[in-house]
Amino acid sequence: MFSIGEFAGLGRVSVRMLRHYDAIGLLRPAHVDPHSGYRFYTAAQLRLLNRVTALKDLGFSLQQVQTLIDEKVETAELRGMLRLRRAELASRMRQDTARLAQVDARLRMIESEGHMDTGDVVLKTIPAMRVAQLSATAEGYDHPTSIGENLSPLYPRLMELMEKHGVAMTGAPIAWYEPAPAEPGEETIRVHAAFPIGAAEVGPEAGFDVVTLPPIEQAATALHHGNMNEAFRTGQKIANWIDDNGHRTIEPGFAREVYLDCPPCEFDKWVTEMQVPVRIAPEN
Repeated sequence: MFSIGEFAGLGRVSVRMLRHYDAIGLLRPAHVDPHSGYRFYTAAQLRLLNRVTALKDLGFSLQQVQTLIDEKVETAELRGMLRLRRAELASRMRQDTARLAQVDARLRMIESEGHMDTGDVVLKTIPAMRVAQLSATAEGYDHPTSIGENLSPLYPRLMELMEKHGVAMTGAPIAWYEPAPAEPGEETIRVHAAFPIGAAEVGPEAGFDVVTLPPIEQAATALHHGNMNEAFRTGQKIANWIDDNGHRTIEPGFAREVYLDCPPCEFDKWVTEMQVPVRIAPEN
């Protein structure tokens, strides 16, 4: 047997924590000396300690851990629960990392306020465009990773379907967004991944939608260099240009992103044209 100090060292937990586990009945010592009150543990109890520690580290409360232990959850079921919990935590970490990146980017933007160059905003006419399209619903702009996580997988799937049915793309990938129906107090966004396809024949069995994006008579456009998580920087530049010139945006507008250069896994090197439909201010 091992003393409480030895067992704590082997299990990489504190003596204080082992005493607490004993007090709440979660992990009692194998033997308590009736004279000294010293606690002793066996090597076999490390298995239970490992389960308790893993469940606690994954965010379960001690009450939840106790329930799982008391119900003698099978190893396979416990493994599945831990994998699910791990995936949830990994997703939360990605969201927190994305939020941190956005905070840094917004701080940089705040520091540059009053010095933002809008000289590279260009007014363009965007013709109507027939596209192949797949769509999904994202949680909205309050969830930094949701749009990317829902939008990104659509492109390889769409390319696979187009190749399967012999439909060739005729231009750069496009993304566009629109509000989606949601519960009161919530906001969701319908995200659309599209490839221009010209006049290609597409059968009803293709597995993707064929739509015609309407023309934009006047669009304020600018190139965004870098990760799309910081697209608001270029959006701010376009907004400043629109406001400075007395123009107005058009709702819903069908604002678009055209991905001109997207090196795989090198998001900081992406080049994207952002297009915002505007109503030109009347001349005085």
